[in-house]
Amino acid sequence: MLDVMFGWFSDPNMRWILMGSLLLGLGSGVIGSFTFLRKQSLLGDALAHAALPGICIAFMLSGVKSIGLFMIGAILSGMLATFGIHFVTRYSRIKQDAALGIVLTVFFGVGVVLMTKIQHSGNGNQSGLDKYMFGQAASMMLSDVYLMGAVSVILVLICIMFFKEFKLVSFDPGFARGMGLKVGLYEQLLLLLTVVAVVVGIQAVGVVLVAALLITPAVAARYWTDALGVMVILAGLFGALSGVTGTLISSTLSNLPTGPVTVLAATALFVVSIVFAPRRGVVAKWMRHRRTRKDVRRSLEVQTASAMISQHAAERGAD
Repeated sequence: MLDVMFGWFSDPNMRWILMGSLLLGLGSGVIGSFTFLRKQSLLGDALAHAALPGICIAFMLSGVKSIGLFMIGAILSGMLATFGIHFVTRYSRIKQDAALGIVLTVFFGVGVVLMTKIQHSGNGNQSGLDKYMFGQAASMMLSDVYLMGAVSVILVLICIMFFKEFKLVSFDPGFARGMGLKVGLYEQLLLLLTVVAVVVGIQAVGVVLVAALLITPAVAARYWTDALGVMVILAGLFGALSGVTGTLISSTLSNLPTGPVTVLAATALFVVSIVFAPRRGVVAKWMRHRRTRKDVRRSLEVQTASAMISQHAAERGAD
């Protein structure tokens, strides 16, 4: 085991991939906290699936695998999907959840068709493009890690800069509007940050599962605290730990995609939070329930004893 760990940290490429996964999980967890609080968890999934056709079109136009070009294509595709969701909900009687499902399936279907066309095109550069479905952190180049790390750091810095505004918009947009804040602008900024967080995580986690890295750490962090600042920090830490764990396991075992392992690591943290969180966890609730039953039983015993003493005193007085 020690030899395996030494091999991980002695390999410069592995160190950079671990750092990229750590920063990716950190940025996704922080952004996912606001997405979760605004009850837009499914939006991340829709944007992730909508990014696939953008990636395919970027490759078809350029003929090279470049994470920078893929990010541009995925962001444009994600923004188009967002416009489609807004258009459907505004100009029809379809609710947002149904609109999200429609856009998700349509864009993902188009992406699968384009991916199949690319794989049968005979272009030698398309090898490994299918890794974007489930993620493969080990296939990242050093330039990809630099870009992912830089984008993740920018996401975190923007959240720190506009933390108060994002907090107001997430909890009480009406009050924020009354204070003179441009709520629509901040909502669009949060949406853009969500799109970027989804896109930057696609190569490591994959289109299918990147939404889980966005939401699961935030949900797990919510069990531990009622303070938004602490929740955001915990979500970032949980996301970073999930990214590192998924990368290490997928790099150790051959032919194991990074995305599912990372999601399973995040799910394990979520299960631990459900069971052992100090206030909302199952163990804490069971202990409170047990303590309450003991207090009720003790109170009943005291009342019964008091009633018996009063009855005996009354009987003696009658004698």
